[in-house]
Amino acid sequence: MRNIKIEDLSKAIHGQVILPKTNLMIPGGKFFALLGPSGCGKTTLLRLIAGLDTVDEGKIYLGDDDITRKPIHERPINIVFQNYALFPHLNVFENVAYSLRIKRIPKELINQKVFKILEAFHLEAHIYKLPSQLSGGQQQRVALARTIVNEPDVLLLDEPLAALDFKLREKMLLELIEWQDKLETTFIYVTHDQFEALTVADQMAIMNHHGEIEQIGTPKEIYEFPHSSFVARFVGTTNIWYGKLRELDSEPEIEIPDLGRFKIYIPKKKEWMQEGYDLVMSIRPEKILISKQEAKNFSNQLKGIVHSIVYHGRSTQYNVILKNKMKVQVFEQNEEHFPHEDIDYDDEVYLYWQKKNAVLLEK
Repeated sequence: MRNIKIEDLSKAIHGQVILPKTNLMIPGGKFFALLGPSGCGKTTLLRLIAGLDTVDEGKIYLGDDDITRKPIHERPINIVFQNYALFPHLNVFENVAYSLRIKRIPKELINQKVFKILEAFHLEAHIYKLPSQLSGGQQQRVALARTIVNEPDVLLLDEPLAALDFKLREKMLLELIEWQDKLETTFIYVTHDQFEALTVADQMAIMNHHGEIEQIGTPKEIYEFPHSSFVARFVGTTNIWYGKLRELDSEPEIEIPDLGRFKIYIPKKKEWMQEGYDLVMSIRPEKILISKQEAKNFSNQLKGIVHSIVYHGRSTQYNVILKNKMKVQVFEQNEEHFPHEDIDYDDEVYLYWQKKNAVLLEK
């Protein structure tokens, strides 16, 4: 499995920078997600890898092979677009077989490969249907079958599930994971949907509004240990706290204006950490516990008033106003039909958390 190496890659159109200088290593045989807001350059990067757009500066390597200037047909790379790009006048079989016919593969082998892939994608009952006669999920399967039948080294997916409803999207995500495992092909998945990226990826890169890569890591690393407030806010929901570093040489704390001091966990002291240094800290809503009773065994505790409550089915979101007017979000898992403690609007509540669940942000 060959890695994809992006080296000082950039792209501009009519003088406007679409993708700033980018360096990235995508491991071969893995499911890699590019996650970022709309317009940050994700699709541009994908198109440059595919050869659909020309590179202004920089290099693209597939293993040791420099493919920067190679034409599309010489790259072992296929792409699935958001709109599927199926040929409307060709039936399912002909859509999937099209690229094999272009390569002048013998008819018997084409039939064998196409029937096999259609059976694997549960499309055998729709072989002679036109795309307009298929559901969105079926069209998506045809688009995937058409790319996978070529057995590419790399499969690029540009927000391929955006047009599907939530339930179908969940189902297709699981199918994509299974196919990537079977094929051991490198999948590069572009999305602005954090749920999709966290679900499918072995590894992911987070791009900010300017097209810069903020962080690379596994979904768990990025969600649990974001490097910046942008990553913490973009991937999931979080509470951001601003304060100053205190008691560094004993038990470190963050001092938050008008709220007091709270214990923090510093696994490894860094050079920039000095007494009085400005800190930015992230606490995920599900890491905070909420109760109308004061907790005895938590060193970090706050008091506030419930401002609003949002029921999400699996969980309930409490928005709590603190004495300094700051709003804190808390997610509580709905483990029981009737919780032992009924929290309502305007109730006075205590919020508490373990110090290891608060993450210091580098940026």
